[in-house]
Amino acid sequence: MSTETLTIREMCDAYDVTPRTLRFYEAKELLFPQRQGQKRLFTKRDRARLKLILRGKRFGFSLEEIRQLLDLYYKGDGQLSQLEQSYDLACKRLEDLEKQRAEIDGAIIDLKDQLKWGEKMISSLRSPRKAG
Repeated sequence: MSTETLTIREMCDAYDVTPRTLRFYEAKELLFPQRQGQKRLFTKRDRARLKLILRGKRFGFSLEEIRQLLDLYYKGDGQLSQLEQSYDLACKRLEDLEKQRAEIDGAIIDLKDQLKWGEKMISSLRSPRKAG
């Protein structure tokens, strides 16, 4: 495996993605592999961008948000704009995730209560009825 460029197969193996995913990111202009005929060769820059794309997706950022953040890298301010906007976006995303977690935690508690009620009902219906 060359350290300069990776083939699509090497990228898939290294980052646990499918060729379709890489072609999709290329079509969305998030990755810019070099072309040798039909062969795609991914540079160190593509690998760094893919890592950021995958991290952004894991955190729930949209591809458009990720694109905007990646594009800020070339603004020429030493990545200050990119870092500031990434930080602001991450803070908002964290707030959203914590809100979702609270909603999920509430749903889990409610569901557990319903299951306890269901267990009692099933148990009472299974026990022999007392003659009156």
